[in-house]
Amino acid sequence: MPRKKPFSVKQKKKQLQDKRERKRGLQDGLRSSSNSRSGSRERREEQTDTSDGESVTHHIRRLNQQPSQGLGPRGYDPNRYRLHFERDSREEVERRKKAAREQVLQPVSAEVLELDIREVYQPGSVLDFPRRPPWSYEMSKEQLMSQEERSFQEYLGKIHGAYTSEKLSYFEHNLETWRQLWRVLEMSDIVLLITDIRHPVVNFPPALYEYVTGELGLALVLVLNKVDLAPPALVVAWKHYFHQHYPQLHIVLFTSFPRDPHSPQDSSSVLKKSRKRGRGWTRALGPEQLLRACEAITAGKAVDLSSWREKMARDVAGATWGNGSGEEEEEEDGPAVLVEQQTDSAMEPTGPTRERYKDGVVTIGCVGFPNVGKSSLINGLVGRKVVSVSRTPGHTRYFQTYFLTPSVKLCDCPGLIFPSLLPRQLQVLAGIYPIAQIQEPYTAVGYLASRIPVQALLHLRHPEAEDPSAEHPWCAWDICEAWAEKRGYKTAKAARNDVYRAANSLLRLAVDGRLSLCFHPPGYSEQKGTWESHPETMELVVLQGRVGPAGDEEEEEEEELSSSCEEEGEEDRDADEEGEGDEDTPTSAPGSSLPGRNPYALLGEDEC
Repeated sequence: MPRKKPFSVKQKKKQLQDKRERKRGLQDGLRSSSNSRSGSRERREEQTDTSDGESVTHHIRRLNQQPSQGLGPRGYDPNRYRLHFERDSREEVERRKKAAREQVLQPVSAEVLELDIREVYQPGSVLDFPRRPPWSYEMSKEQLMSQEERSFQEYLGKIHGAYTSEKLSYFEHNLETWRQLWRVLEMSDIVLLITDIRHPVVNFPPALYEYVTGELGLALVLVLNKVDLAPPALVVAWKHYFHQHYPQLHIVLFTSFPRDPHSPQDSSSVLKKSRKRGRGWTRALGPEQLLRACEAITAGKAVDLSSWREKMARDVAGATWGNGSGEEEEEEDGPAVLVEQQTDSAMEPTGPTRERYKDGVVTIGCVGFPNVGKSSLINGLVGRKVVSVSRTPGHTRYFQTYFLTPSVKLCDCPGLIFPSLLPRQLQVLAGIYPIAQIQEPYTAVGYLASRIPVQALLHLRHPEAEDPSAEHPWCAWDICEAWAEKRGYKTAKAARNDVYRAANSLLRLAVDGRLSLCFHPPGYSEQKGTWESHPETMELVVLQGRVGPAGDEEEEEEEELSSSCEEEGEEDRDADEEGEGDEDTPTSAPGSSLPGRNPYALLGEDEC
């Protein structure tokens, strides 16, 4: 009897996965493959037609696969809303790896950190977002779906026909996710566009602004989120930049985890525990500003927002009582929030036009890029955790609605990546692309290290340096290897430095704000002194909790910094699998304008 040919555990796992898929009837063209770092991935080739009729083949990479138990009674597929990005070629990945090993990092000037939105999106070009084609009730569902698919393929063909893949950023190729945006815009009375204050122009597509304020005639509120992660002067500068270029915007500053210097419970350990229990949202900074903006928008309409203001007063009173007694209510004990679970029937068209503020209820739609804090913003408005949050892009897969009060309904839309000319390394650092599934993370580390002094902040020792005081040129690979040596990241078989894991760890530090990279509006370097002395800057300093009783802030900050690296290792191990974690990180703001502070020292000096 011939001996059986041995095969690896990976091959056995692949064999079992294929067998299960055949049983479930899901083997229609999808190919599953196992990967030791990024889990199961699927690949397929998708053809799009260009404007001149030629056929262009794009390699689509599907991320964030969800475990499937077979199609449900209505044919629901849990992977229907997975992120679809264009796949980098193997040659391009190898080229970037080689550059990460050979290219010496050089610090860039402050002017390079200034981002002009016209260079990122090029208003008036084909870098638009897909619009829903005209339809009528006489059309069947199959006709409507086919028309939308055809229109979407034409949209993709125009973009890929005008720009090369190397020049384009990552953007969403999944039509199902864009349908979620269409539905949210159709049902909303007010649209919130949430952006990350560290790079707001990255998250602000001008085409969406023109569509919402022009064609739809809706009010658009720009939420500058995570303002605790940027210097106050920079926050004010960005606010005035958008006011100047987009006058129809209502701008709100927001953060789900503001610091409270007068509260003894605001130390690092207590703050981290409150984040895990979902209690940090009770002190969210910005709900009052958002309420005032909505009141101004709905003035003269048949909408009563007094219940929203009453709820805020109750939340403030409850938080004050909890802080004074040392106890807070558990999440389950809070007031009920009605959640409308969305199904396929909720995605049916509602008609080309609909009545605004129907039955005196205002619907507020939250849209934006992944990982900007949309779900955390809803939790901040509610005052407790009602929406699951994660640092992994694509965590929110389909929209849901939540009744904040009987007259205020919130709608959480999945994160969408609009096409642009942004460098892909910056997209990774912005948390737009799942870090755990990056094919080549080293150039993103090099992009970060050329803009902030990572080696000095982390006290890294060059891997080839025998004398620590000697100067050696750094490349991106050296930084990853030095961080792996410092953190003890080793490969399982050969016990070598795990540079891939180290690179992912550094990128997560940047996304979380512990290695903060903030971009500036055009002309900020020349007018920095003006913005630092601006009256709104000093007001924001107080709101951010940077000014407190003498000595309190510095002592709390040192305690927070020292514990930041101690917990980073455990969080990093969990994140290597799925990248799960809170979307907003309640850390003190890097880049503080206070004198004598290291603007990037959120990692402490003892551990790092």
